[in-house]
Amino acid sequence: MDKKALSGNPSAARANPLPGCPMAAAFAAVGGKWKLTILYWLAHGETHFAGLRRRVDPITAKVLAEQLRELEADGLVHRDETGPVPAPVFYGLTDYGLTALPLVESVRVWGEAHLEHTGAEQACEAPRGCAHAVA
Repeated sequence: MDKKALSGNPSAARANPLPGCPMAAAFAAVGGKWKLTILYWLAHGETHFAGLRRRVDPITAKVLAEQLRELEADGLVHRDETGPVPAPVFYGLTDYGLTALPLVESVRVWGEAHLEHTGAEQACEAPRGCAHAVA
């Protein structure tokens, strides 16, 4: 992916797999195993890559980097370099990324109800990487 695509510029966003279909556009932007969880944790504040990886464990560094690049290309996440390598890079939600938070919360609440409905065991403490209600 080129730098223009990673700038968060909406005109450089990734192509919609089904042009004109809002559902396909939404799933392309926030679908998949990790994106909603990444957005959930970034809603708690800007964080560096390693801190985000700990929260979203067991994600691999490679997959986290790919997901962050896609979220950045779609304008949901911004990347702030703090200096030359190896200085930490911080990630946070853009103003546009904040608009996805009601969706993230709705999915989290539905997930809790689904766990109850299916009789799945709920741990006393949410596992690392699990988006859970924060008091």
